[in-house]
Amino acid sequence: MESRLLDILVCPLCKGRLEHDRQHAELVCRADRLAFPVRDGIPVMLESEARALDDAPASS
Repeated sequence: MESRLLDILVCPLCKGRLEHDRQHAELVCRADRLAFPVRDGIPVMLESEARALDDAPASS
């Protein structure tokens, strides 16, 4: 995923910054504890498609 795109994308819920988790192909919002999938290089920024983060610390 292009870094320019990451610079402008924000969480659709809180408008906060997203982190790119390349290993899991997700964009992660730490504030809302959600991970949005990236499918075929396209971020799916829908709350219904997001995965809730568990309590375990993320390994990056």
